[in-house]
Amino acid sequence: MKKRLFAFLLVCVICVADLVPARAAGAQNLTIYINGILFDTDSEIINSAAYVPVRQFVKTLAGTDVTWDDSTKTVNASAPGIAMSVAVGSQYLTVNGRYFYLPDGCRNIGGKAMLPIRELAKAFGAVVEWNPEKRTVYVYKGSGAVEPGESFYRSDEVYWLSRVISSESGGEPLSGQIAVGNVVLNRVKSGKYPNTIYDVIFQPYQFSPVISGTIYKAPCETSVIAAKICLEGYNVAGNSLYFCNPNIADENRWFASTLTLMTVIGNHAFYA
Repeated sequence: MKKRLFAFLLVCVICVADLVPARAAGAQNLTIYINGILFDTDSEIINSAAYVPVRQFVKTLAGTDVTWDDSTKTVNASAPGIAMSVAVGSQYLTVNGRYFYLPDGCRNIGGKAMLPIRELAKAFGAVVEWNPEKRTVYVYKGSGAVEPGESFYRSDEVYWLSRVISSESGGEPLSGQIAVGNVVLNRVKSGKYPNTIYDVIFQPYQFSPVISGTIYKAPCETSVIAAKICLEGYNVAGNSLYFCNPNIADENRWFASTLTLMTVIGNHAFYA
């Protein structure tokens, strides 16, 4: 009877253990300092990014309280010079009209909204240093609230970049739309193409929406966000200068035999 009872309890313990989400490897050994003071809170490592609770971080770094909107699952912070918002599951954080990319999204971990510490710090003008030997993150308060989007982004660049993104990849995931924008900006920087977004887009025979006229259609909301994320410097396409849909593009055979495949996102292949 005792053996049967022990076996039953052991099975129960195993079943319960399977229901408890495992913490990311190494998270327990991560140490964080903010302005020289130990930031004593939970953290998680997700795809090499250190995630921390938004509320505690913002309160510690900026001295600003955050609020939680349960209907939209959104964290908000409002103070002089600071307007922050991020929804659980969203792939971007907004601060003062600026867009900061979150490849793995805002996570709900243990009932807390958590974000990558590097992106949180960047959004608040702070500096991050990483000591791999000590597995320690150091955050230093920098310039404070970031420059507002209305003065940081050039309206003409957002206008045309969002339109080429929307007309080329409006139905793609956010990462795929960012990648198309990356190709345009890579061309601007390359020295082999015109040096402005407008001139790259309207260079003859380069982008089919220019030929078809769909470039002039109003962009979808996600494409405007993708354009701003690109202009923040985020890159998911490496040094790609070309992209195509391998299933429908005639040039794919030439791309595949002549160029280097960098990545495939959604329906597009990106080449350098």
